[in-house]
Amino acid sequence: MSAWPRPTTADIGLRAFAKNRSRLFDELTIGMQEILHSGDASTHSEELIRHSAQWNVSIESSTEDWELLLVHWLEEVLYRAEVHRQWCVTCSIMLRQENGTMHANGSVSWVDADHVEQEVEIKAVTTHELQIFEIQAGKTAASPWEEVPDFEGPGWIGDVVFDI
Repeated sequence: MSAWPRPTTADIGLRAFAKNRSRLFDELTIGMQEILHSGDASTHSEELIRHSAQWNVSIESSTEDWELLLVHWLEEVLYRAEVHRQWCVTCSIMLRQENGTMHANGSVSWVDADHVEQEVEIKAVTTHELQIFEIQAGKTAASPWEEVPDFEGPGWIGDVVFDI
């Protein structure tokens, strides 16, 4: 895993690290799911029937607003679990931008959410302290939190805070 829960004054924060921006979206998605999951051994998603699907979100943006696209993607994952009872267990997201529209196209493996015990409920993905940034080779991003390691580039870091 390359995502770590991090402290906030309220709610729950998450920091993830990945080799590229698309993989960062994957890590933040699975990190969010880990926060939600109770960790009860009797409901491990590995034991459940997996389904495959393509989940897509798009936003109109004249600039490269990857943070806003991330918010929409994570909200889609939460929506699928809550409304369609599809609990994301793995994903591979392709990011692209064309003609003023940004897209996150995810190949997703999901299980029936009714068989996954959740410990926490996320009400919303916030833009508070939301950031995505690249670290160049040989540079280090020092973590301000004891629970989260420092990261050495090259790679991408993402921070997101969830309203619980």
